[in-house]
Amino acid sequence: MTTRRTVLAHSAAAIGAVSSGLLLPSLARAQSDKLRVGFMLPYTGTYAQLGVSIEKGFLMALNEQGGKLGGREVEFFKVDDESNPAKGVENANLLVQRDKVDVLVGTVHSGVQMGIQKVARESGVLSLIPNAGVHAATRALCAPNVYRTSFSNSQPTLALGKAMMDRGHKKAVWITWNYSAGAEAFEGFEAGYTAAGGTIVEKLAVPFPSVEFQALLTQIAAAKPDAVACFFAGGGAAKFLRDFHAAGLSKTIQLYGSGFLTEGVLEAAGPAAEGVLTTMHYSDALDTPRNKNFRLEYAKAFKSQPDVYSVQGYDAGQLLILGANAVKGDLSNKKALYAAMDGVTIDSPRGKWKMSAAHNPIQDMYLRQVVKGENKVIGIAGKAVADSGAGCRMG
Repeated sequence: MTTRRTVLAHSAAAIGAVSSGLLLPSLARAQSDKLRVGFMLPYTGTYAQLGVSIEKGFLMALNEQGGKLGGREVEFFKVDDESNPAKGVENANLLVQRDKVDVLVGTVHSGVQMGIQKVARESGVLSLIPNAGVHAATRALCAPNVYRTSFSNSQPTLALGKAMMDRGHKKAVWITWNYSAGAEAFEGFEAGYTAAGGTIVEKLAVPFPSVEFQALLTQIAAAKPDAVACFFAGGGAAKFLRDFHAAGLSKTIQLYGSGFLTEGVLEAAGPAAEGVLTTMHYSDALDTPRNKNFRLEYAKAFKSQPDVYSVQGYDAGQLLILGANAVKGDLSNKKALYAAMDGVTIDSPRGKWKMSAAHNPIQDMYLRQVVKGENKVIGIAGKAVADSGAGCRMG
């Protein structure tokens, strides 16, 4: 089926079911004393693993509370959003109108998030965004009931500028896919780099999702910049890293990117990723007791290693726990619920971060370098980096 609804009974078994990939059978509709949490995430297709990681992280946070929210038992409803923006509103309504969820957790794809955003604003359901970085969600279309626990698309690249200038890279070429996330990532890079005194000598774009980079790599070579900055992710990022290296550019031009350039693709990129510098709000190699303990407990629960998506899901769970505990599980007490969640500080594996007035994380951005196939943290590119929240008017 292209969409599905799965109800998970509240118990430790919920975590075991997710970790093993098994789905528990559908149960009767929730009793009135149970809180209803809906996951609208990609469970099939390119982003399926991201959706699973988010769900695992979220469930881990609840498991630390005995699986309860504000003392109330929880049951879960799931819809596969297929990373299909055309079905965003329809799928969100399945959870809100059909399943009557108290909380909607989703999603990964920014286009799908815009569908969730519409439903959340119209229905008033509490909506937690564990990944999608689309600006509008915490800018012009912000809402009191919508909170993001990940990033805005421009945050990681906003921190690139000073790091590049500190290394003497004063002239740069920017390259990305020609789509909204790439444009929003460029917004951050342009603001940070030019403010630091850098000059963008050329701005290049590839049609999404093309991975034919050769012609633009020739243009980069001709421009002779000090550095290249980019936004790519997934398989396309691995291909760009390999092509950039194969063209010989890595010998003379330092490559920088949003952290997604090297997140989850280091094995596929191989030696081509060595030495690449990125900025990101998390790193597997973050050497803190909080992160080490999180990674240990996650591995015990799921027999797999967490990634940035796991952390974002975990923090969405932590945020909901703080709010639910403050109102003793009565999520209908929205004034007190939002008051508890507004401006909260989350003790995250990524480091402590604070919720902005527009409901987006204010967080440190780490400077990472690929060393022997790992994203090593070599410094902090930006302390308490905040999205502008431009146009946000909380109603």
